[in-house]
Amino acid sequence: MNYIQGSLIYEGKAKRVFACENPDRVLIEFKNDATAFNAKKRSEIKGKGRLNCKISASLFELLELNGIPTHFVELQSETFMIADKINVIPLEVVIRNIATGSLCRETPVNQGTILNPPLLDLYYKDDELGDPILTEGRLKLLDLISSSQMEEIEKITRSVNKLLKEYFDGLDLLLVDFKLEFGLNSLGKLVIADEISPDNCRFWDKKTSDPKGRILDKDRFRQDLGGVIDAYEEILKRIEKDSSNAT
Repeated sequence: MNYIQGSLIYEGKAKRVFACENPDRVLIEFKNDATAFNAKKRSEIKGKGRLNCKISASLFELLELNGIPTHFVELQSETFMIADKINVIPLEVVIRNIATGSLCRETPVNQGTILNPPLLDLYYKDDELGDPILTEGRLKLLDLISSSQMEEIEKITRSVNKLLKEYFDGLDLLLVDFKLEFGLNSLGKLVIADEISPDNCRFWDKKTSDPKGRILDKDRFRQDLGGVIDAYEEILKRIEKDSSNAT
């Protein structure tokens, strides 16, 4: 069903969240804004919102089909998603399969190192503080979640990683790393929220060994490589091709 867009509840760097006539649901609009380095770098890339919305919807559907709870309900349009209204936990959960990005800047681990088991990092979601990394002690100090909720978050995240790694491997893509966000819905159930797209996942094309040409995610924007929309389109094309083959 289509909901009538109500008042703006929240606007982030890449999305707007609106109320609707169902108090337990929201409308999420995916914007064309592109940001990097905690929004120090900004631009608008026409078509990005549409691509991220459709990619996220497809991946949320995949998770739901495999018993992994998300806030996703259905698409309302190419840029609007209907989702459960949640209380967001201010936590960014990053899982890394291959070393790159901040891990290589902050540690002596070499670029491209396979991480086995995958490394799970936690960050406090706060732009003003620069989303700092959390130790186990800091997580307890901030009292963001219970120990049982943290165990559930880690279990869900590792299940998502296993599922998506295998899924993207079948699309000739390496899932290098990705970020998840969580929240509690109106029933108090822990669910995955936000989005799953090239904005918060790193994808490398297995069809090429060129270290720049293989990048199919927001690193193209971060590193001024160009071709952001082409990269995002390629991710969606492979997802949609897989979906059509499965039907």
